[in-house]
This record gives sequence, structure tokens and C-alpha cells, in this order.
Amino acid sequence: MAVDMNINILVVDDYQTMIRIIKNLLKQLGFSNIDEATDGTAALQKIGNKPYGLIISDWNMEPMTGLDLLKKVRGEGNKVPFIMVTAESKTENVMAAREAGVDNYIVKPFNADTLKTKLLSVLGEF
Repeated sequence: MAVDMNINILVVDDYQTMIRIIKNLLKQLGFSNIDEATDGTAALQKIGNKPYGLIISDWNMEPMTGLDLLKKVRGEGNKVPFIMVTAESKTENVMAAREAGVDNYIVKPFNADTLKTKLLSVLGEF
């Protein structure tokens, strides 16, 4: 079954330029319902108010990191597909994210093709 291109997507990053880049890439791929949050705390508020079909979150943020956000989301039993974005590709970081229930991982910098590949693995064909 094809992915609903109207799913609600939440992009979480404390760097506004990165939010804009990810939103533009998602729009290029055909997604249009994209919200944003500048940290994990703001993201949790949005998640509490609206159902999301995908969360794309930066790892390094204050006061709540992307990993902490992931743990909170999974701790509440939410199985929403979650992609972590980070500049660090350390094995221990990847393992920590996997243990916390991340669905996929993108290392910065990345392009539309990389994002599409990760989205295909998490959401399926679109």
C-alpha cells in the first residue's frame, strides 16, 4: 500500500536553517503537512496535540536531546516512525538510538536521495 503523502510530519531541530532544509526536501518528495519544533520539549507538546505519521529529529539539542525525545515517545507506547538526524556517526550513538527504538538514522550532511532512501525504509513506497 502506498504511503499517504498527507501524513503529518514533525521536524525537530534547534537550528532553523536545518529545519528549513529538511522541510524543503520533504516538499520536493511530495509531502506537505510538515510541522516544526525547536527542541524536544516543544516537540512533545505538539505530539500530545496532534497525531504524527513521522518524526524527524536532530540528536543534539537543548534542553531535551533527540535521544531523550525518542525515549519519551517510545516510553509512552507511541510507535510513530522516528528518524534521527545527527552530525555524529559514532557506533555507540547509533547503538543507543537503536536501543531506544529509532527506526532509522541520517548522518549530516545529506541530500534528497539519502532522505528518500531512509523514508522508503521507514514508511514504504511512495
